[in-house]
Amino acid sequence: MTVDAFAAVAEPQRRKILDRLRTGQASVGELVDQLNLPQPTVSKHLKVLREAGFVTVETVAQKRIYRLAPGPFQHLEDWLLPYLRLWSRHLDALGRHLDNKESP
Repeated sequence: MTVDAFAAVAEPQRRKILDRLRTGQASVGELVDQLNLPQPTVSKHLKVLREAGFVTVETVAQKRIYRLAPGPFQHLEDWLLPYLRLWSRHLDALGRHLDNKESP
């Protein structure tokens, strides 16, 4: 099953998990402790993030270690880029307008 990247990051708890994994890999237990979420909730969200390609998992002894994967983030950035450029142009124009207003 393929999960849409935008649907995967739309859920606030999944974004918290991604934010935590941005600082480094973590096991399910570590995520449970650090995010103060129930283990079944963390596991459910990790499954969605894994299916969407946002995280990878490696089994080490009895633990599953999760890490961020770059692919879907690149997809999100590619989609957002035209909007960022649009707003950047508008903000640059506003800055020029305000600079001209301040000039005597």
